[in-house]
Amino acid sequence: MAQRRYSKQRELIYEAVRDTSEHPTAETVYRWLKPDNPALSLGTVYRNLNQLADDGSLLRLPFPVERFDANTAPHPHFRCRKCGRVYDLEVLDYDPSLDKIVEKKSGHRIERHELLFTGVCLGCTEKQ
Repeated sequence: MAQRRYSKQRELIYEAVRDTSEHPTAETVYRWLKPDNPALSLGTVYRNLNQLADDGSLLRLPFPVERFDANTAPHPHFRCRKCGRVYDLEVLDYDPSLDKIVEKKSGHRIERHELLFTGVCLGCTEKQ
């Protein structure tokens, strides 16, 4: 994890995101940590998540409600339009050749791409 000055709260927030596969919102991280950390504020969670994302320690996912992911390696995501959950899609490898194709055709300097699939997740499909 890239470091600014050490902060116990920042470390707790980072660990909460790192230790889940849920891609939590700031409010979710706050709800998880608040019971054991009564002095923690929602503003502190937002500020630290944004610092961690700016440092490259977390990935900021700009969905309708911003989410965070501790897996900063390029990888695709799936968002369920029924339940709203976000998942990593480990069935598809990141393809850097797409960056080169778009760069060549557009003239833009491409650093990486983000791939998001949207639909209905397996859990919601099974409930139908």
